[in-house]
Amino acid sequence: MSSFTLHDANSAPEAAKPLLEKSQKAFGMVPGLHAVMAEAPGLLEGYQTLHNLFLNSSFDAEEQTVVWQTINVEHACHYCVPAHTGIAKSMKVSDDISDALRDETPLPSAKLEALRDFTLAMLRQRGELSAEQLQAFHAAGYNQRHVLEIILGLSQKVMSNYTNHIAQTPVDEPFKRFAWSKKG
Repeated sequence: MSSFTLHDANSAPEAAKPLLEKSQKAFGMVPGLHAVMAEAPGLLEGYQTLHNLFLNSSFDAEEQTVVWQTINVEHACHYCVPAHTGIAKSMKVSDDISDALRDETPLPSAKLEALRDFTLAMLRQRGELSAEQLQAFHAAGYNQRHVLEIILGLSQKVMSNYTNHIAQTPVDEPFKRFAWSKKG
């Protein structure tokens, strides 16, 4: 069992209280991840900022979901995979895409599959990609901005996935129906 505190407006450090209010307004609740991150207000603020920046990236909702869930699944994040399944539903992303990401099965389009492959390469190779990998990504219809925005999404997900691993953040009630564990 984790010894990390799930903070609320009463227990959070002063600098985290407005950040938790922001989470409450945005999500109608304080997600458990944010409640844990509140212990280090800079982490929560950084996470919220990166989240908003990634939401406003050049990726559409399906592509954002592919980047987020590819990273979540690769990191085997017990919290983020269910949460982003619910987020994908709210963003009107098809269940076919969500299921393929969760189950690590083929995506419904070659372009989305190229995005998943490139995101995995970026993650696994720590950004040390070959010219051929970049060319293949560009040939799929993506550009340099997309390459850099994957780094943005990856940065956000490292913050959340690692926090959830170490804190064993309990999955929020609205997302429990999307419970997930990595196969194999």
